[in-house]
Formats: sequence, structure tokens, C-alpha cells
Amino acid sequence: MNEKKRLSLQPKLKNGGMKIVIDNKIPYMQGVFEPFADTAYYAPEEITAESVRDADVLLVRTRTRCDERLLRGSRVRYIGTATIGYDHIDAEWCRRNGIVWTNAPGCNASSVGQYVLSSLLSLQEHRGRNLSASVIGIVGVGHVGRIVERYCRAFGMEVLLCDPPRSRQEPDGGFVSLDTIARRCDIITFHTPLTPEGPDATWHLADRAFFARVAREPVILNAARGAVVDNRAMYAAWREGRISDMILDCWEDEPCIDAALLSDVFIGTPHIAGYSADGKANASRQMVEAVNRWLHIGADVARIVPPEPACAGIDLTAFPFDGRVRAVLSTYCPLDDTEALRRSPADFEKLRGNYGLRREFGAYTLSGVCPADVPVLRELGFNIG
Repeated sequence: MNEKKRLSLQPKLKNGGMKIVIDNKIPYMQGVFEPFADTAYYAPEEITAESVRDADVLLVRTRTRCDERLLRGSRVRYIGTATIGYDHIDAEWCRRNGIVWTNAPGCNASSVGQYVLSSLLSLQEHRGRNLSASVIGIVGVGHVGRIVERYCRAFGMEVLLCDPPRSRQEPDGGFVSLDTIARRCDIITFHTPLTPEGPDATWHLADRAFFARVAREPVILNAARGAVVDNRAMYAAWREGRISDMILDCWEDEPCIDAALLSDVFIGTPHIAGYSADGKANASRQMVEAVNRWLHIGADVARIVPPEPACAGIDLTAFPFDGRVRAVLSTYCPLDDTEALRRSPADFEKLRGNYGLRREFGAYTLSGVCPADVPVLRELGFNIG
């Protein structure tokens, strides 16, 4: 939207006529915009064409499809999504209709990194896989992929990176092909956006042909978007013994997920890899800052602070040989979320929407740390007491 159109909103704002509709699952938003506009908070299922008709600004998450059906006839001219992904926004329709939108790139990268590392360490503990002797392939090397790379290297893993768009732009970046990932990796983790078509389409990037090429019975981990991995092809590959384990945070057809697949994955969670309180707070801050720039207001981002963990101190004195593992899994263990989802898969959305407090490594101070573990734990962001 051009400057003239944007500034035309200012008189409404100053006269109290601006209305902002906010998904009530976006945390730490209460009171942020109230000094500047009328605000209304709705559950995701309540964000309908009727409820946004008189809104000027719409703040959502991935569960709200922002398209013609929702927005036609409304006053909405700005959409902010408190997420990295934006495939729930019909960008072309918004462009044609003068609606600006922004996402929150990188907001929960460290949260997904924590999820991946905790899942891999759980795999090591319960499946006996030696991570330091494993080759991991990271498919999609954006904000999240780089964090995952850093964490995996800290634990001694050999890392291969696959990102075709970046490979073309950075021919000396050390990227490998998806075929190389299939042939050489013990673990393959996906961190791409969902792109349905085009030269870099990621819909069913891991399909039947991909699983036919895997050579080392790898673990498959998807914390990107459900349809990046063809779930049926993956499940068939697991039953055929072509892959050894499955770790899924993102599912095709969620929230109506495959119950049989859920029963056989090693870890299965309700799309919460990026749901740390830190990641949520980052997303909320980025979104508020974007609205501030667009409306030329000064909503206070300093008030967007996640609560402290129940126990911010972790004593590793009793764990001289696996202190690094215990430190990570003390902050988050994905097996707990897996058990909750298996008990009640129909509650996928409820478990996601009411997800509890999870803080990242930087919220914790460690004591009794073995000196040899200090560099790795500092690399992860822990405070050392």
C-alpha cells in the first residue's frame, strides 16, 4: 500500500475509529494496542467474515485462512501473522485488493532448534543411536535450518545442507543435492516453507521416489509443514524397513491426523515445535513492531515478556557423564507431548491451542557443570552459574 493510502488511516486512529481484531491465542497481547484502537479478541474459529467486517487490522496465526472468503467486503487493510509461515495468506488476492501483510521470519527458530535437538537426544537415549557418529541432512537452510545446524554441530554430528534456491545464489555455500541427502544421511530433517508449485516446489518434497532412494535407513523428522513430507509414502517406507524412525510435529491433514501413523512414530506432537514462550513472545513483538511502523504509533513491545520457568536453575552435579543431555532434556522432553497426543489425538487443536509454558535454553542457569561441557552448553545459550 502506498504512503497516501496508509496515512489515510491516521484520522480514524486518532479519533478512536480504528479497530484491530486479534486471535486470542496470540500471547502477551492484552493491553498492547488498547491505547490506540478498539481491540477485539476472538478464538481462531470465531474469526469469520462477519467478525472481521469492521476491522482495519487483523492479527492472526496459521489457523486463520486469510483469503477472499474471509476478507471480501471487510475494511481490513493490514494483516499481521505471528508466525514464520504464511501459506495461510492468499498473498495474490491481498495484493490485488490493497491489503498489506507481514509475517515474523525467524521468530521461533530457536524454539524449533530446541525441539529438534531434544528429539534427537531422546532418540539417542531410547533407541541407542549415537548422534556423534551420525550424519544429519538439513533440508531448508533458513533461520531454523541454521539454528539446527549449529546445535547439531555442537553435539559432534556431521551436517549436510540442502537448499536448492540458496545453492543457486551461493554456489560456494557447500550445499548438496536432495539425492545426496537421501544417499548419505542417517537422519533427515525438513525445515522448508510449503510451496505448492514452481521450480522449488516443496509439496511432497519427500515423496515415494525420495524414499526409494534412501540408503541408510534414516530417521525422518518433519517440523516444517505437514505436506512437505508425503505421509503415506513415508509410512509405507517405514513399514518396508527403508526408514528406521519417524519424528513428526507437522502432519498432512492436521488436525485430523492418521491414528495408525501416530501409533508408530517415535515422537509425534501437535505442531508445537515452535511453541516455546520465547518464540511466541518474539513473534508477538515482531508483529507489534510491524503494526507500529505501518500505523506510525508507539505500542509498547517491552511489555511482551514470557513468564519465568517454574525452576530456572538446573543442577547437573549428579550427571558427570551426560550433563549436556540432561541439561537439554530438563528444559523440554518431546516424549511428554507425544504421550498427551496419543492419549487423545482428537484433541490436536486443543493441545496446540492450550500449550503449556516452555522456555528455551537461555531462560535457565546451570550449576555443577563438567568443565568439558561448558563450551557446548554456552553455544546452546544456557547460563552457567
